[in-house]
Amino acid sequence: MRKINVVPYDEQWPVLFELESKKIKSIVYETYVNILHIGSTSVPKLSAKPVIDMLLIVEDLEKLNQLDDDFKQLGYEALGEYGIIGRRFYRKGGDMRTHHIHAFHYSNIVEIERHIAFRDYLRRHPEQSQLYEALKSQLAARFPYDNNAYCDGKNDFIKQLEQQALKWMMAQKT
Repeated sequence: MRKINVVPYDEQWPVLFELESKKIKSIVYETYVNILHIGSTSVPKLSAKPVIDMLLIVEDLEKLNQLDDDFKQLGYEALGEYGIIGRRFYRKGGDMRTHHIHAFHYSNIVEIERHIAFRDYLRRHPEQSQLYEALKSQLAARFPYDNNAYCDGKNDFIKQLEQQALKWMMAQKT
């Protein structure tokens, strides 16, 4: 059973992202558009579960689907859409999870911008980042072995933060 651990920010997280992203690029090169570090481990000073989340943007989801065996060779489990239409989700590490890949076709602007806006908003709004960190720490202490309860407990806060982040992102573009 996987225990939910929220740990202090680790300066190695961006390094781990870079190392893993090179491996991923080497297998998706035919459909690769971009790969970005997202999620809590991409926000300096933010405590997080030590799982590197990556946003993989591709030209062709069908080509990506054909690479499931290559991802398996890197230690990933391919889970298909896994609850988000148009996404391909991969996770690495089993109960000792280390990485997640959230892959989208480049035209899926809504999902891509949602992830980027959330990350960038937390990077530029430390007060919101601190509130999010406190919530995650409380939930991890309350539900150390119940990932569903942990995620459900964050859901409303994340949805509210995503709306703020998207409005903020649109204001930055004008």
